[in-house]
Amino acid sequence: MSETVLVIGNGSREHVLAWKLAKSSKVHKIFVCPGNAGTLKEDRKISNLSLDLKDLSKVEEWCLKEKPSLVVIGPEDPLNRGLSDILSNHGIPCFGPSQSAAQIECDKSYAKEFMVRHEIPTARHKVFVSSSEGKKWVTNCPPNLKPWVVKASGLAAGKGVLIGTSTEETCRYIEQILDDKIFGDAGNSIVVEDFLEGDEVSVMAFSDGVNISVMPPAQDHKRAFDNDAGPNTGGMGAFCPYPCSSQEMQEISAIIQKTINGMKADGRKFIGVLFTGFMLTSDGPKVLEFNARFGDPETQSVLPLLNSDLFDICLACISGKLSTITIDWRDNFYSCGTVIASSGYPDKPITGKQINGLDKLSDCIIFHGGTKWIDDRLTSSGGRVLTVVASDNDPQKAINKSQQAASSIKIEGSFYRHDIGVRALKKLNKADHHLSYRSSGVDIDAGNQLVDRIKSMVGATHRPGVVGSIGGFGGLFDAYPDGPLLVAGTDGVGTKLRIAIECNILNTVGIDLVAMCVNDILVQGAEPLFFLDYFACGKLDVDSASQVISGIVQGCKLANCALIGGETAEMPGMYHGKDFDLAGFSVGAVDRKSVLPRLKEISEGDVLIGLPSSGVHSNGFSLVRKIIEKKGLSFNDKAPFDRSQTLGQILLAPTRIYVRSVLPAVKLGYIVAASHITGGGLTENIPRVLPSHLAAELDANQWVMPPVFKWLKEAGSLLDSEMLLTFNCGLGMILVVKQDNVNSTLNLLKINGEPGAKIVGKIVKRSDLPVIVNNFESLMDSPSNGVGSETAKKSCCI
Repeated sequence: MSETVLVIGNGSREHVLAWKLAKSSKVHKIFVCPGNAGTLKEDRKISNLSLDLKDLSKVEEWCLKEKPSLVVIGPEDPLNRGLSDILSNHGIPCFGPSQSAAQIECDKSYAKEFMVRHEIPTARHKVFVSSSEGKKWVTNCPPNLKPWVVKASGLAAGKGVLIGTSTEETCRYIEQILDDKIFGDAGNSIVVEDFLEGDEVSVMAFSDGVNISVMPPAQDHKRAFDNDAGPNTGGMGAFCPYPCSSQEMQEISAIIQKTINGMKADGRKFIGVLFTGFMLTSDGPKVLEFNARFGDPETQSVLPLLNSDLFDICLACISGKLSTITIDWRDNFYSCGTVIASSGYPDKPITGKQINGLDKLSDCIIFHGGTKWIDDRLTSSGGRVLTVVASDNDPQKAINKSQQAASSIKIEGSFYRHDIGVRALKKLNKADHHLSYRSSGVDIDAGNQLVDRIKSMVGATHRPGVVGSIGGFGGLFDAYPDGPLLVAGTDGVGTKLRIAIECNILNTVGIDLVAMCVNDILVQGAEPLFFLDYFACGKLDVDSASQVISGIVQGCKLANCALIGGETAEMPGMYHGKDFDLAGFSVGAVDRKSVLPRLKEISEGDVLIGLPSSGVHSNGFSLVRKIIEKKGLSFNDKAPFDRSQTLGQILLAPTRIYVRSVLPAVKLGYIVAASHITGGGLTENIPRVLPSHLAAELDANQWVMPPVFKWLKEAGSLLDSEMLLTFNCGLGMILVVKQDNVNSTLNLLKINGEPGAKIVGKIVKRSDLPVIVNNFESLMDSPSNGVGSETAKKSCCI
C-alpha cells in the first residue's frame, strides 16, 4: 500500500511517532510539520514539511490538496485551536480529539468540574479568577499539614504548576499567576488543590470514543535536576513500564474508561490518546490531570515497546473499531528515555550549540527535539534537545545504556538527569532480587519530606538566641551575646540494637550512642561539653543496663565530655523481653567565628580529606539485617569474608568518635567544613555542608573500603547508588580543607591519632550533581581492596 501520513509537531514526541509509523508496511510517505533535524534524516519515508502552524488554514489547504490517509496531531495547541475538527469536517482521518474534547487538558477548571461531576477520584480543590478570593480561601482553611498545589487553568507547556509549602508561599503563587501573569493568559483562572502523596505514574490509552486500550504505565521526571530538585520542566525523561500492581492497573483502567464514558455523555466524544497523570495514594489511584494527546517524554519510552502497527491502531480509533484489533506489547522488556537539555532550560535555554557524538552511539535510539541543521552542522534549537532511549529485558541495563549514551553526547552547557528510572527500579527491587534501604523498611525520602513539612511549625517556636533552622547536623543557640555559641545534637543507635541484643554484646552500643551525637556537633565546629542518655525498656535488667551505660561512659571519655545525667524508663507493654531502646543528647560550644561550615570560604579546588570508618557504624542496619536474613545466616555465624570473627562481632564494631583527632585542626581554622557520614551515606551528607553551586568529586581508589561493604553489596545485589545512599562505604567523616592547609591538617590528624586520613577528592563547580564518586564500581568489583589500584575511570553520579 502507499498510504501518506502527516504528523503535526516538531519535538522528540513527533520524531518517535514518525519513527514508529515508518515501520508500517502500509505507509509509503510521512510528512512531519514542521519537524526537526532528526526527522529530516531519519528514514527515506520521512520528510519535513514547512507550514506555519500558527495559521491552521495552511495545514487545511495542504491536506485538501495532498489528501493524506492519516493526520496525527502531537502537541496540544493545535487541538485547542480545533485542527482536528477542521480536518474531520473535510473527511480527512485525524487522530486527535475535537476542540471541545481537548478541553479536558486545555481547561483545568473544566477538567476539575468534570471529575467532580463524574465522581472520578482526584484531589480536593477550588477554582479562582480573583487572587484576593483565592488567598482568602487558603488563609481561612483549617491548618493543612500538606502543601497546596496551584495550577494555571490554561496551557502552560507543562510548567504551570507551583507547590506552596506554606500559606504565605501559596498566596504568593496565587498572586504571581493571576495578577503578575507569569503564565500569561493560561493563568486567567487557577485551580488550588491538595497535595497528593504517593508514586506518580503516567498512563496513556488509545480511545475510539467508546472503547479504550491502555498502554504500559510510565513515569515522567518533571523537575530539572536529580532527586527532583530545580524547577518544573516539560519532562526530563521517562521509564516504562512503571511497576504497578494488577489491582492498581485495574483501578486505573476503570478510571480511564469512566472518563471516556463521561466525555461521551457530555457530548464531547474523545478520539485519540487520553494521557492521565495518576498519583498512587494509600486510598488508591487519584487523577492529577488529563492530557489530550501523546505525552512527551513518555511516548519516547512507551512506543519502542509496541509490537503492533501504530498506523492500524490510529485508523481503528478514528473509525470506532478499536475493539476489533489486538494491540501487542513486548513482554518483560523495559525502556528508559533520558532527555538532554540546553543550558538555562527551562527558563532561558541557550541554543545554537553544536551537537557531537551521535555517530559513535549504538544500542540506543536518539529522538530529536530542539535540533536543526546549520551549514551541515547539527545544532541545538530548543530547551529539550534530544531524548536518548534504550531498551532491555533487564531494567538496570536499560537505564545504564540510556545514561551511558547520554554521557557520550557533547553539547556545550547541556545537562541531563542521572536518576531516570531509579524510583521505578527501587520499586521493582522490592519484588525482585535487588534489596534497598527502602525495601527494608527505611524511607530516607520520607524522612526528608518530614523535615521539610515541619520546618514552619518548628520555626513558630523560635525565641531570641536561635541560630539557623532545622536540617543541619546540630542545632545552634546564642545564649550569651559575647560568649561562644551552644551546639546541641541528639540521636539514637537504630536497629543495630537488635544485633546487640541477639548477640548479647551490650557494652559497645553506648559508644555508638555517644559517637552519633558528638560527631554531629563536632562537624559544626563545636567541642562536646556534656552528654545525657535515655534508656527505655519493658522490664529493667540491671546487668544489661549496666553494660550499656559502661559503653556510654567509655564513649564520653573518648569524646572528652561529661556524662551529667540521664533517664531510665520502664514501660511494660511497649517493649518485650530483653528489648530496649537508646537515645542520646549532647551539648557543645564553639566560638561564634569558628562555626562550621564556613560556606563563603569554600571554593573550587578545596581538598577533601576522608577519615576511615570502623565499618558500618550505626546506619543502614535495617538493610544489613534484611540481607543476612535473605542469606539464611545468623549473627553468630562466622563472617563469610572474615572467618576469624562472627558477623555480629564485625557489625557491632563501635562507631568511631573523631573529636580528639579533628578538634585541634578545627580550632586552628584548617577545616572550613566537615560532614559526618551517617544516614543518607555519602550521597546526602556531603551536600549538607556545601554551597549550592559546588559539588564534591571523590575518587574511591584513594581509600580502603572494609570487606563488609563489598560482601553486603554482593549478598544483597545492591546497586552502587544504593550503597552510596545507605552506607558510609569506609569513610566516617569528610573534611573540606584549603589547598594550603592540606599538609598541616594531615600531620595534625596523624599526631592526634588519625593515621588513616587520606586525600579522597576535591571540590568542583556543580553542574547538576552534588556528589560524584569516580572508580566506585571498579573498586567494588575488584578482587582486592587496595588503595590506588590502576583501574579505568568510572563515575557514579549522585
